[in-house]
Amino acid sequence: MKVLLPGSITLDPELPAGVQGVVYDVTAPIPDEHVDAEVFVAWGNTAGNLADAAYRLKAVRWVQTLAAGPDAVLQAGFADDVVVTAGLGLHDRTVAEHTLGLVLAAARRLNLLVRAQIGRRWAAELGGLQPVRESGSFRTLGDANVVIWGFGGIAGRLAPLLAALGANVTGVARRAGERHGFPVVTEDELPGLLPGTDLLINILPATPDTAGIVGAAVFERLPAHAWVVNVGRGATLDEDALLAAIRSGRLAGAALDVFAAEPLPVASGLWDEPDVIISPHAAGGRPEGASALLTENLAAYRAGRPLRNLVTR
Repeated sequence: MKVLLPGSITLDPELPAGVQGVVYDVTAPIPDEHVDAEVFVAWGNTAGNLADAAYRLKAVRWVQTLAAGPDAVLQAGFADDVVVTAGLGLHDRTVAEHTLGLVLAAARRLNLLVRAQIGRRWAAELGGLQPVRESGSFRTLGDANVVIWGFGGIAGRLAPLLAALGANVTGVARRAGERHGFPVVTEDELPGLLPGTDLLINILPATPDTAGIVGAAVFERLPAHAWVVNVGRGATLDEDALLAAIRSGRLAGAALDVFAAEPLPVASGLWDEPDVIISPHAAGGRPEGASALLTENLAAYRAGRPLRNLVTR
C-alpha cells in the first residue's frame, strides 16, 4: 500500500508493515509513478494539486487532511466513496493563542497604537488616566460577554484563557449543553444573546450552511461597541456587510485572520479601516501531533477500525 505524504511538512509516522510512504510536491501534479497510491495526505496543497490528485489517483480510498477544516479537500472532486478525515485537534493550541492575541489587541487598541507609532504620534487619548469601567466600549475582558460561535476543540482551549482574564463565555453550537465547563446554546438562541455581547468570536467551518452566515442580520443585533473576531473560515463572514457596519458606526471593529479571498485583495476596503485588524491566515499553520494522528489512523485503516476525525460526506 502506498501513502503519499506532503512535502510541505516533515512527517514521521510509524508505517505498518507493507506500507510505503512517498513524499510529493504539494504545488505540482502527482508523478505518474505514484498515481496508484491508496492514501493521500494533504497539507498546504494548491487547489490545482488537489484537483489533479482527485482526478488522477484512481486507487485512492482515503484522504487525510491535516487542516482542521476539510473544505479544500471536499471541494477538490474526490469520488464520493473516498473516505476523508480531518486534522481536528492539531491546531487547537496555536489558533487559541492567536485568537487571544487578536482579542487583546482589540481590547487594548494595539491597532491604533501601532498606527500612532508609525506616525511618531504620542496617542495621549489611549494612555494616561482611563476610566475603570468605560460604558459602551469594549476595552477589557474583565466582565466582558464573549460569544464563541463554533464551540469545538479550539474553543475548548480558548474559553478558559478568556475566562481567566474575567470574561463571561458562552458557546454556540448545533447542540446545547455544557462543554469544557462552559454553557453552550444552539443557533436558535443566538439572536437573543447578541444584544448583550461585547465580543463575537467566529470559529465556524466552511459548509454550504455557514456561507456568509456572519452577516448583516448578526451585526444589526450586536451593540455598537462590539467587536467581531474571525478565525474560522473566510467564507462564513460577509465582508461587505462587515465593512458597511464598521464604516457606519454600527459596529466598533473586527479582527480577522481568514478571508473570502486569500491573500486579501489589495483593493479590499478592509485594509484602510483603522478599526480592522488583519492577520494573514496566521492562527494555524503548525499542525501539532500530525505524525501521531497519521500513525493512529494508518493502523486503524489497516485493521479496518474506525478512523479518527472522520468527515461526514
